[in-house]
Amino acid sequence: MLVKGTGCYVTDQHGREYLDASSPNLTCGYAVPEVAHAVGEQASRMHGYDLSVASHDTAGALAERVAGLMPADLSRTLLTNSGTEAVEAALLIAGMYAGLRGDPRTRVVTFATGYHGSTVLARSLSGLAHLDHPFHQPMPVTRVTLPSPAREMRSPEALDMLLAAFRAALAGDGQEPPLAVVVEPLINVGGGVVLPPGFLSGLRRLCDEYGALLILDEVSTGYGRTGRMFAFEHEGVVADIVVTSKGLAGGYAPISAVSVRESIYTAFGRDPFVGGLRFGQTTSGHGIACAAALATLDLLVRDDLAGRAQRLGEVLMDALRELAGTRGVADVRGMGLFVSLEFEDETTAVAVVTAAQQRGLLLRRQGAVVMAVPPLTIDETTLDLLVERIRSAVREVAA
Repeated sequence: MLVKGTGCYVTDQHGREYLDASSPNLTCGYAVPEVAHAVGEQASRMHGYDLSVASHDTAGALAERVAGLMPADLSRTLLTNSGTEAVEAALLIAGMYAGLRGDPRTRVVTFATGYHGSTVLARSLSGLAHLDHPFHQPMPVTRVTLPSPAREMRSPEALDMLLAAFRAALAGDGQEPPLAVVVEPLINVGGGVVLPPGFLSGLRRLCDEYGALLILDEVSTGYGRTGRMFAFEHEGVVADIVVTSKGLAGGYAPISAVSVRESIYTAFGRDPFVGGLRFGQTTSGHGIACAAALATLDLLVRDDLAGRAQRLGEVLMDALRELAGTRGVADVRGMGLFVSLEFEDETTAVAVVTAAQQRGLLLRRQGAVVMAVPPLTIDETTLDLLVERIRSAVREVAA
């Protein structure tokens, strides 16, 4: 039970302090004065307004700021409340856009181990067992299984096999043409899987060949986490739709963004029925959340937190890589400040997370993979402490 957070640390109800390396939400850490001030100022001026009735300047400013960070053609932004809602909106936009173009499609291609949210539609994209649900599938989904173990997927040798699998999925073997491909640039919940260099650019070419939209889910990787502002920048790829959320407001308020190409936005003006996208929630683009996001982005750019994540991520990887192949650690991989340790089994991973917590360190776990995901503002001294506590936890479990 946590009661306070400051910088990279949280404190529980017994007064014990923990170094928090458990969440992609943590762009700039806890209790940052600039963000807290922006939230308070917005709350005292106008906390929010239903955007289906009227807009407000804070939402407009954030939409402009997000568009300014994206490639030039991704110039239109829809603000929603969570990554799940943003994924739903992206799929609805894609489906409506296909209809407006006179080429209606519904089939989606994605990773079997991908994760894109918790509602029925978002869960239907994934093949992860714990995301199964008792309802009818809302759309046809073709799921691509990783052709090699996760620990081998980042190798250049895996690229051709992975692209071949996506080509076969897009071709569909008698199925309807694909509407869109939805993928994470780094598979998060499905095991912290780093994909081979060239995958996104190759996938972009495949989408163009088969007339499918490329939707990138940067909910966990966006806003500096992988050492670039967005993970797609590692390959210079321009998607048709990009979904972002967690790092946008640094966890200070729930918010997400759907960024689309200008050509997609323009097509909705030809809608003969309502004349636009029919999607939104009462609190979409909430004023306080937008203010928190603007302040977070100010810090992200001012302090070059993406560059910091790249530099310190390399330090963290180098320090932990020596664990690979020993003490039950099957692999160490990552991008920026998103580093994963894959263990031989889930029981060992659970034990390591428990041992780390006992040492005052909170880590993230997905199955047999333990993830270190600290604030991008972490300094070298605190990073050394993070490394030592992970090593100590692994050594204890191995013993």
